[in-house]
Amino acid sequence: MQFSLGEGACIEAATTGRPVLVDDLRERGQAARWPVFAAAVLEQTSVRAVFGLPLRWGTANLGVIDFYRRVPEGLNDDQRKDALRAADTAALMVLTLRTDPGELGALTARGQSWLDPMLAARAEIHQATGMVLAQLNIGADAALARMRAHAFVRGRLLIDVAHDVITRRLTFT
Repeated sequence: MQFSLGEGACIEAATTGRPVLVDDLRERGQAARWPVFAAAVLEQTSVRAVFGLPLRWGTANLGVIDFYRRVPEGLNDDQRKDALRAADTAALMVLTLRTDPGELGALTARGQSWLDPMLAARAEIHQATGMVLAQLNIGADAALARMRAHAFVRGRLLIDVAHDVITRRLTFT
């Protein structure tokens, strides 16, 4: 949902490189950071708290891991430490796959790569963005924004809209 809307704890953590900890999405001050995302999450899910932690190695930002909670409360000290350790572990896993192509190939050959579905989804979104770009004769940012808007208005995930574009079930005019 965050990637489809272009806002949320994950997007903010990726942009700033700092943890984003929101104890209660219903709290006006916290939800105001991402009004569309907060409204959609509260309407469509039982999530009340969201925590986005950047996956960092030194100064390199490798991605973000999100944690969600149904109850509106923050993380206590032990939970925060556990979450940060999980983010560090995930960063090491991503770093290993990014720096050791042999390892990625070995995992893929055994059918064990946990990263493959995410890479495939992103590739589909990029491919669909290119197709919308060509259909509308606009830039890539505008094409992605169109797909996000379409997904939001129809209550769909961006990856599903991208799949429809690639399979030519959806054409932008």
